This record gives sequence, C-alpha cells and structure tokens, in this order.
Amino acid sequence: MNKIISVFIGLAISFLAFGSSFAGNTINGAGATFPYPVYSAWAYEYNKVSGVKLNYQSIGSGGGIRQIVNKTVDFGASDAPLKPEELKKNNLIQFPAVIGGVVPVVNIRGIKAGELRLDSDILSMIYLGEINYWDNEKIKQINPGKALPHKEITVVHRSDGSGTTAIFTDYLSVISSDWKEKVGAGTSVKWPVGIGGKGNEGVANYVKRLDYSIGYVEFAYAKQNSLAHTILKNSAGQFVEPSFNSFKAAADSGDFDPKKDFYLWLNNAPGKKAWPIAGATFILLAKEKKGSNINVVKFYEWAFEKGDKTAEELVYIPLPVSLKNKVRAYWKSYNIY
Repeated sequence: MNKIISVFIGLAISFLAFGSSFAGNTINGAGATFPYPVYSAWAYEYNKVSGVKLNYQSIGSGGGIRQIVNKTVDFGASDAPLKPEELKKNNLIQFPAVIGGVVPVVNIRGIKAGELRLDSDILSMIYLGEINYWDNEKIKQINPGKALPHKEITVVHRSDGSGTTAIFTDYLSVISSDWKEKVGAGTSVKWPVGIGGKGNEGVANYVKRLDYSIGYVEFAYAKQNSLAHTILKNSAGQFVEPSFNSFKAAADSGDFDPKKDFYLWLNNAPGKKAWPIAGATFILLAKEKKGSNINVVKFYEWAFEKGDKTAEELVYIPLPVSLKNKVRAYWKSYNIY
C-alpha cells in the first residue's frame, strides 16, 4: 500500500510541476489536501490518455473556496460542503468527487498502528486540553494491558482553513456537547490547545517528528508516512479499524440530494462496521465559467469511469453508481455535460 501511494504521489508531483507551464491545455484547481493523493494519481493517468494536464494546488479547503469565489482557478475543492444559500450567493455549483476517512494518528513509543483504542469522549477531551497524559485513567480503561507512558500529549491540528478540520470538528461537535459549546465546527476554529501544521502533509510531518503526539489526517497520509492510526469506537459502540470497508460502511449511510447541491456530512454514521469520521470531498465550479467547467467535468467523468481502482488502492471510496448518475444529471441541468 505504501509503495503504491509513494509511486502515485511521486509521479504526480513531477507531472504537476511540469504541467503547470502549459496554460493552454491545463485545468487549474486548488483546495483540499484531503483528496490530493487521488486527484494527483488521476491527473497523471488522465494526461496519458487525453493530453490534458491538471495543475492542482493542495492549499486547503479554505484556500480553494476563496480561489473559486475569486474566479482565479477553474475549480475549487473543499471537504466542507457549502450550503445551498452560500453557493447561490457566490454563483457556484457543487458536487462530490470521492469519499474518504479522517483518522487520528499517534506517535507513542511501543504503540503500533491499530493498537491504541480511543472513544469519542477521550478524543474530544484530548483536543479540549482536558486529558494531558497518555496514561490517563480513561485511556487505560479501554486499553487494558497496554503500557501507556506518563508522557504529556502533544496535540497537533491544522493551521490553515481546512476541510479535514471541518470534518473532524463536525464529528467532535456531534459527539460532544462540550466541544460544540466551547469550540464548534468549521474549516478554521479557535483550538484550545496544540500546534498547527499546514495541510494534511504538515500535520502528518509533525506527528511523525514529535514523540507522544496526536493528530488527524486523511487515511492515505497515515499510510504514506507510516503513522500509527488509532482504533475508534463508533456510534454502534463497536471499536473499528479505519479501512476501505469501514469507510464504505459510513459512505453507504449517506443520502446525497442534488436538490440541496449534495450538501451532506457523513460523521458518526450508523452501523456496526462504520468508521465514525468520514466525509465526501467536493468540487466547486463558478456558473459563468462554462468553457472551463466543461473541461473540469470531462476530467471527473473520466475519473468516475476509469478511476475507481486507483481510488480504492489509495483507500478512498469511489462514489456508488447511483450517486454518479445523480451527479451527471446535476451537470446536465447546468448544461455542462
């Protein structure tokens, strides 16, 4: 898995740097770091069959929203869906592209991937600064037999406007009334504790470097950086591993409605096998940019037809056929398909 991700991202980074100078045959996008691994891999393959290059700036969802609102890119990408009224205000349309999972990752000596259990209370209390050491009694109770050190927890979060943060903080707001009241949800929040890293890349790098730290990243970044992901208790009371199947179980709970511009969160999904922190990542188009919109839609239509295997190898969930068909009908309603 790590080899697949490294090859795709390595090729894609080289390709994107090369392709950015060819403005006449390039699609320019910016935004979420959450889907960057799969968009990069798709871009590399699409260029081979079409000659069209995708120059995608992985700058965070907040930056992607700003750039498409300012019409400086062909598309914006955000893991935080915009409400229909926000889309209307800015003359935008929105559709989902792929679904993934956000995972807590830790750097604790002696703890390997999938060995540490956390629940929603513990996770929210760590990020509220109310649990400060790894040998806290609440953590020890759900990890019997684990040698947890009396070491202070270093909390890592995003420093930029982030859709991954929006998914993570929406989850914390759903499961913790304290979090909802004291911090809330959004692409940017006032963090009670911790240090900030830019992008999923920045958070992953901090956690990798800092002993006894915890952060949250899209799963592909955990795999790419060989980070120790945690197991989480879901809404059915089951401890589940982050995996293709547990992300898919969460995705299967979603009812994306094109009449609401597909606005939907997937956090704390029902089901014994569902991963609790999951979400779609969305593409934003400016209605008036009809020419470039057609090119963007052609790319995502190709991805819908040919990109599922690549997405699955990177542990993303392709949209189900029924949802893809809803998206196609949505495109048609705006005369871009």
